[in-house]
Amino acid sequence: MTIRFTERKVTVSDDLKAYATKKCEKLDRYFDRDSAAFITFSIERGRHTAEITVQHAGMYFRAQEQTGDMYASIDGAVSSIERQILKNKTRLEKRLRQGAFEKSAAADDVVEESEFDLVRVKPVNVKPMTVDEAILQMNLLGHEFFFFSNMEEKEKPCVVYKRKNGGYGMLVAGE
Repeated sequence: MTIRFTERKVTVSDDLKAYATKKCEKLDRYFDRDSAAFITFSIERGRHTAEITVQHAGMYFRAQEQTGDMYASIDGAVSSIERQILKNKTRLEKRLRQGAFEKSAAADDVVEESEFDLVRVKPVNVKPMTVDEAILQMNLLGHEFFFFSNMEEKEKPCVVYKRKNGGYGMLVAGE
């Protein structure tokens, strides 16, 4: 597993990086080929945040944990990713390593979802508009996200959304 570190408003010791590496490499047992982990450390108002994103075969697993201790944040984020994998193990079996779930002690604690519960399908009129117009429309509707055709990006399908830490984000369809 390839691991990359990012430090935001904090300098992290080599011991902490080694601890995070050791914990993330435990996730390697689920993957049949090389994967990459991106670990971001930050401290804000006394809250130690560890954000871990694991990329494998076009799939992304992401978890963020905030505690009073960076080591506990790493532990929580890694266990959260493991729970995500185990919860969706039936759907992920084709993409993960054969036999990855055979001797998993944590599997007993997680209830697997057998089906996604799609409760509504809603047709959407996708109108060409600017990003500012889309954000305005989203706010007027009181939604957390808004799907539109971006006039500034050759009418590519895009989604604007409200970020948890404030501000807005945008997803742009690739080619």
